[in-house]
Amino acid sequence: METDQNADFAADAALFARMRRMWEEVDPAPADLVDRMVAAVAVEDLSREYALLTLVEASLAAVRGESDSATLQFSDGETSVLLHVTVTEDGGRRVDGWVDASALAIRLVQGEREWPADPGEHGRFAFDEVTPGMARLRLVVRAADGALRDFQTPQFEV
Repeated sequence: METDQNADFAADAALFARMRRMWEEVDPAPADLVDRMVAAVAVEDLSREYALLTLVEASLAAVRGESDSATLQFSDGETSVLLHVTVTEDGGRRVDGWVDASALAIRLVQGEREWPADPGEHGRFAFDEVTPGMARLRLVVRAADGALRDFQTPQFEV
């Protein structure tokens, strides 16, 4: 009985593979589908919570290993922020960041706790010994027209 089920499974898998190849040839997904979907969501501006979070790179050598790191990028169309999160020796987190706008104030927020950072040269900033968990980045930036505006990322895990 088990052999019959394995044969049926293999036959089904082969049939589905042939169907997938056929549809990829007859009606392939557009190469720019993902980019168009991201743009459609951005145009709709459903919420500032969806500030185009992109996981740029993740290096997870081992689950909860000491070499865990992630690189995240946030953008709302006017301001972009790049964050690199790494695990410190004592299990805390270090968050290094770069912003492409003139930032006047930068804070990393976790619940009621906040870590301020000084906007450094070339938009660089960092937070040391951040508690692991969900966080959000809040900035006050100067827009191209000189007006001040708030920039806030969706929550992300550090």
